[in-house]
Amino acid sequence: MLTSEMIKQAAFAAGADKCGIAPMSRFDGAPDEMNPQKLFPEAKSCIGFVFRIPRGVQRGIEEGTQFYQYPSMAYGGINEIFAPAVLYQVGKVIEDAGYEAFVYRNTGARGVVSDMDGAPGNTLSPEEQIEVNENAKTSTAHHRTVQFTRPVREGATAPDLQFQFRIAAVACGLGEIGWSKMLLTPEFGPLQRVAFIFTDAELSYDPMYSGEPLCRKCGACVRECPGGCIPAMNSGKKVSITMEGKTIEWADIDMWRCYAFYTHAGRYYNPFVPKEVWDKNEDGKLDLMEGVTDIANEDEIMKVYGALQKYFPSWVGYNMAKCGGCIRGCVSMLEKKGGCMEDRFHTPLRSGKPWKLDR
Repeated sequence: MLTSEMIKQAAFAAGADKCGIAPMSRFDGAPDEMNPQKLFPEAKSCIGFVFRIPRGVQRGIEEGTQFYQYPSMAYGGINEIFAPAVLYQVGKVIEDAGYEAFVYRNTGARGVVSDMDGAPGNTLSPEEQIEVNENAKTSTAHHRTVQFTRPVREGATAPDLQFQFRIAAVACGLGEIGWSKMLLTPEFGPLQRVAFIFTDAELSYDPMYSGEPLCRKCGACVRECPGGCIPAMNSGKKVSITMEGKTIEWADIDMWRCYAFYTHAGRYYNPFVPKEVWDKNEDGKLDLMEGVTDIANEDEIMKVYGALQKYFPSWVGYNMAKCGGCIRGCVSMLEKKGGCMEDRFHTPLRSGKPWKLDR
């Protein structure tokens, strides 16, 4: 007989850092185009896995000395290599017991609606769109949505269905969502990525997290975002949902602006772009980054990418993180007295003020 304990033992043996299990009923009421119940209607259980991000991959960005390791290890390494291997091993345990294992690794930008603003249809993934425009004009461009998708039968949801990973992690009892929209866990703060298995096996389920609040509502994420993408907590700009009577809320982040600043950081936080490029702002392509316009949309993002992509040519299939301000600010605050990361390390991530370029 397959049990939750057997699944968790297999998960930890394969290398997962946390594992939680939720009934599919916790997703009742989710929008159809982002509801994992639509993936596998016979599924009874959602199994969530946490994979820690080593704090050390933030060190190079914190010191301004090495930026490549975070996207290649904390994103590419976990999403493409480590998490799928764990899903595979645990999936075998489930299917050897006669149940189906619908494995779901982090894919990103694979949904019928944009993972940026919820819009359907043709929304761009700028870095890949530029690649296609310049080098592969006969290929279908990559987008923030699956561009031409449609339901395969009446009443179905169009593929590929992409659900909200952080909400699913909360459903599995793994942690809570902080003001910055990052998943926070008691063990690792914001430093993890997640993956899931859906199965028709009925299991015993974990309660949702109900311990001490993990988000300190300190505003560090707001203060340390170079693009001002995260609204202040007293702004009233927030997103709220209810799951099993529990209210879950986070900041209503300007996601297109976040996209631009996460990958290109701006004048004071991107050491790869010469100062004169910012000064010249040729054809107004950097208006968004320079505060000339408050409009953040696909068109403005494409201008930014067109102007700046060439200054950081390394390519691992993931956006090249130059920012990470909200994550590093959050870690720094959670390591202070009373935070969930207090005493995890012999020395704190940050001992002084964060760096800023003098230009």
